[in-house]
Amino acid sequence: MTHLLLISGSTRAASGNTATLRTLAGLTPPGHTTDLYDGLSRLPAFNPDDDEPPLPGPVAALRSRIEAADAVVFCVPEYAGTVPGSLKNLLEWTVKGAQLYEKPVVWIDVANTGRGAGALATLEVVLGYVGAVLVRSACLRTMVTGRDRGPDCTFTDPELRRELAGVWDALTA
Repeated sequence: MTHLLLISGSTRAASGNTATLRTLAGLTPPGHTTDLYDGLSRLPAFNPDDDEPPLPGPVAALRSRIEAADAVVFCVPEYAGTVPGSLKNLLEWTVKGAQLYEKPVVWIDVANTGRGAGALATLEVVLGYVGAVLVRSACLRTMVTGRDRGPDCTFTDPELRRELAGVWDALTA
């Protein structure tokens, strides 16, 4: 069984990144599970002085969810040429705890053409620093602008759904 932790780098309620991960979760093959992380905006600002037991509750919960996952999928927007500060904050909370060390990780980039490279480059640097294992065969670059969404905030576009199913195929191969 594969249990994926899905982390959107966006805090927007109507985020295309989060909708992409909801769609991925809806395509979960039998025998596998997902957990869509929703605590990004509740994480306190990283402070090394606070990275000692007892950890702030949201940090302890994040680390527990990462530990419980077989792999982590990030869907990350690009802000000002890099990852959003809130996602960088999340990643900083994982350094000392080492929850991402040797953990398989995947990124999904849904940015418009010509965007997103800065965010992915930063994400890959930080993931390398924490010792995560990037599963490149499962990473996906696509675009969600203009794709139809259903009432459950998932994408209904068959081509996008096929691409996202390919993420699962690569992870479970």
